[in-house]
Amino acid sequence: MDIKGQFWNDDDSEGDNESEEFLYGVQGSCAADLYRHPQLDADIEAVKEIYSENSVSVREYGTIDDVDIDLHINISFLDEEVSTAWKVLRTEPIVLRLRFSLSQYLDGPEPSIEVFQPSNKEGFGLGLQLKKILGMFTSQQWKHLSNDFLKTQQEKRHSWFKATGTIKKFRAGLSIFSPIPKSPSFPIIQDSMLKGKLAVPELRVGRLMNRSISCTMKNPKVEVFGYSPSPQVSGHCKNIPTLEYGFLVQIMKYAEQRIPTLNEYCVVCDEQHVFQNGSMLKPAVCTRELCVFSFYTLGVMSGAAEEVATGAEVVDLLVAMCRAALESPRKSIIFEPYPSVVDPTDPKTLAFNPKKKNYERLQKALDSVMSIREMTQGSYLEIKKQMDKLDPLAHPLLQWIISSNRSHIVKLPLSRLKFMHTSHQFLLLSSPPAKEARFRTAKKLYGSTFAFHGSHIENWHSILRNGLVNASYTKLQLHGAAYGKGIYLSPISSISFGYSGMGKGQHRMPSKDELVQRYNRMNTIPQTRSIQSRFLQSRNLNCIALCEVITSKDLQKHGNIWVCPVSDHVCTRFFFVYEDGQVGDANINTQDPKIQKEIMRVIGTQVYTN
Repeated sequence: MDIKGQFWNDDDSEGDNESEEFLYGVQGSCAADLYRHPQLDADIEAVKEIYSENSVSVREYGTIDDVDIDLHINISFLDEEVSTAWKVLRTEPIVLRLRFSLSQYLDGPEPSIEVFQPSNKEGFGLGLQLKKILGMFTSQQWKHLSNDFLKTQQEKRHSWFKATGTIKKFRAGLSIFSPIPKSPSFPIIQDSMLKGKLAVPELRVGRLMNRSISCTMKNPKVEVFGYSPSPQVSGHCKNIPTLEYGFLVQIMKYAEQRIPTLNEYCVVCDEQHVFQNGSMLKPAVCTRELCVFSFYTLGVMSGAAEEVATGAEVVDLLVAMCRAALESPRKSIIFEPYPSVVDPTDPKTLAFNPKKKNYERLQKALDSVMSIREMTQGSYLEIKKQMDKLDPLAHPLLQWIISSNRSHIVKLPLSRLKFMHTSHQFLLLSSPPAKEARFRTAKKLYGSTFAFHGSHIENWHSILRNGLVNASYTKLQLHGAAYGKGIYLSPISSISFGYSGMGKGQHRMPSKDELVQRYNRMNTIPQTRSIQSRFLQSRNLNCIALCEVITSKDLQKHGNIWVCPVSDHVCTRFFFVYEDGQVGDANINTQDPKIQKEIMRVIGTQVYTN
C-alpha cells in the first residue's frame, strides 16, 4: 500500500467516520510504522492515557516527511468573566498545532507552532501571546532534546518498577497502584509517601477555587527536567514539567500552567509585570522600551478600529478619563501610567516617553483626538486620515489609550440599575483571576455585600490600569484618612458622591443636604438633551463605582463610612458617570433588600453575558 500523503485513523477500513478523515490513531498499519518514529507513537499514546482519546489528533504529510500534531488544551477552568475579557471561548479547547519530522521526531528540526481556537477567528490576541511563550519554551527545550535522551529519561523512571526492584515490592505491599491521573490542569504528582524514597523533587500545586494555578518547584534535578533550569525558569508558573511522559505531555502541561497567569506577564518579553498593585485582569505589554517597540511592530495595537466600532461608549469614557487626569493640577502624581507611544514617522524612537514627560505635547495630541461620535459616523480609515492631518500623534495616542486599559469595562444595556438615574452605566471588572479566586474563597468564609466607592474622574485613568489601591498616607491620598488606612467605601450613595468631587477640580465634600437639593433640582429642570444620550456630552463629569466587599472582621464600619484595609477584599463591579453636576439619588442604601435584589439581578444578567 502506498501510504504517502494519506491520512490514517483507527476506522479507516470502515470509511464512515467523516469527522476523522485526516486523523489517525497510533495503531495505524504496520506500513505506517516504517515512516513514523516509534517515540512519536509513544508520546501520542501518553497524551491519550493522561488526558483522553480526543485530546490529540494527527495529520501526516508522507510525501514531505512532516506530521501535524494537534493538542487540545481544555480551558474550562477559566472563569466566564475572565474568558470574556480575554476574548477566548472557554467552552472550546485551545489547539496547539506542532509540525514535526514524521520519521525523525525529536531528532529533526525544531517544530513550528500554531495556536488557535477553531471558532475564534477574530481578535484572538491571547493566541499570539501563548504562541510566543510556547515558541520560547520549545526553543529552550530543543537544545537538550533527542529521541535517545527522552528514552533514557523514561527508562530511568521505569527502572524503579522492575519486578525485582524495591519500589515495586514496596508499592505492591501497600496496594497503592493507581492509573495516571487524567486531570486537565495538574502536572503529574508522585504519591507523597514515595517522594522521599524516589528522591523526586516536591511539586506543589495550589489551586484557588479551581481557577488560579500557582506552582513551586523545589530542588529540581536533571532526571526530571531533562536539564537544569535557569533561575528565571524556576519562577512563578514557569517550572518545566517532567519529561517522563514524553515531550507532547510536557508542552501540554506547560501550556496549562501558563494560561491562567497570562495577565501576570508581559505579552512581548514574558517577564513578570511589576505594577503598583500587582497584575490586572487583561494581559498587557510592560513599560520596557524594547517591548513597546515590538508591541507596535507586531501590530498588536491595530485593533483600535474594532474597539471604536464595538465599544465606542467605552472608548469615549477612556478618553474622558485621560483628559481629566491630564488637565488636573495633580497630573504629575495621578497621570500614571504616562503613555509610551512610538513615533509613526520614526519607528525607532518614542514620541511620548515616560522618561521625558511632555504634558503640553500630550495635551495637543489629545485635543486632536476626534470625537468618538464622529468616528462612528463614517469610515474609520477616513477619520484616521483626518486625525493624522490635525496631529500625526493623535491616532497613536488613541491606540495607546485603548490598548493600555487593563480592566474589562462594558456599557450596560437597558437592563441597568435604574435607581442610579444615569444612562452612562458600565460593568467594570478589574481584578486579575488570582485576586478574584482569593475573593471568592473569602466570600465563602465570610460572605459579601455591596458598597459605593467615590473617587474623582481624574483618578480613574490610573485605577483602570493599576487597580483600586489603598491610597491612605500616600501621595495619592486626597481626602485624608480620618478612619485609618484602607479603601474607603459606603453603603450610602450620598457619601460616595461627596468623595467623587462633584465637578472638575472641586474637592470640597458636599453635605448630604446639598446633594439632595442638587438631585431634586436636576430632576425638576427640563432636560435639554435626552437622558438616553449614548455618548458623554460634557467635560464636567462625576463618577462612582459600586464594589463588592467581603464582610469579615477586617472590614471596619464607622457608621456609614467603611474602611477595608485588605485590598483583596474589594472588587469593582459597576461604574456610573454623571454630567454637569447631575447626581444620582443621594438616598440609595445598598443594604436595602430591594436594592440588593436589583444589584444581584443585573450582575446575573451582565457578568456572564457581556
